[in-house]
Amino acid sequence: MKIIRFLSDDHRVLYGKYDMDRPDCARIIEGDIFRDFHVTPEKARIKSFLPPVQPSNILALGLNYRRHAEETEMDIPDYPIVFMKATGSVIGHGEPILLPAVGPGMVDYEAELAVVIGTSAKNLQIPEAMACVLGYACANDVSARDWQFEKQKGQWVRGKSFDTFCPLGPWLVTKDEIAHPDRLRIRSLLNEEDILQDSNTCNMIHHVAAIISFLSQSMTLLPGTVILTGTPEGVGFTRQPPVFLKAGDRITVEIEGIGRLSNPVVRE
Repeated sequence: MKIIRFLSDDHRVLYGKYDMDRPDCARIIEGDIFRDFHVTPEKARIKSFLPPVQPSNILALGLNYRRHAEETEMDIPDYPIVFMKATGSVIGHGEPILLPAVGPGMVDYEAELAVVIGTSAKNLQIPEAMACVLGYACANDVSARDWQFEKQKGQWVRGKSFDTFCPLGPWLVTKDEIAHPDRLRIRSLLNEEDILQDSNTCNMIHHVAAIISFLSQSMTLLPGTVILTGTPEGVGFTRQPPVFLKAGDRITVEIEGIGRLSNPVVRE
């Protein structure tokens, strides 16, 4: 099932079941998507997409694709490299990414598979880790490279937590539709023409179940936790010449079996 959170034509914020054959409307979902919910016969027209969840936490992995680690000339990590993004950085499909006034010139893209946790989980072993997953979404771990690497060296959270720096969506695909999250083609496209990243989640160093197990050993994963699983090679700052987002661009994340998350870019 594709679950969307959206603003309706009559200005209600709703959850809905999305049908690709009827892209202008959704069947309204009643109840709590993390507990008990049901899909009603009532339909509402979609005015705009909102992030499919309001995250309780955003946990993210760095250098989780070998070729990405190699292109950054960083060591392959023995354990997942974990950082956090501010929950206020989340935006939905179609919403603009803002190039921040304090650093508009080195804003980068990172296509990522997002895992959404559905039930509280702690100290999970790898074989049981997938039981807590609600579903998956496309994500873009937008990053201000000057703030991440130059202005405050090693301050990944600052560089990755500006407002609008976590596009998420366009919907949440429940786990029953994604049999193998570690075997999905993942791409990023600039202005619908230039393919900047093209890889597969099978190339992740740490796969989804291992990531969940690892994170659950240090914190309780709450319902609504969003885990960004890392980005493949092809990011902007490693290119020659570098490719950074600029006003007027549109950046798209495409993941097999999930969909396309697309956002315009504007100056703050």
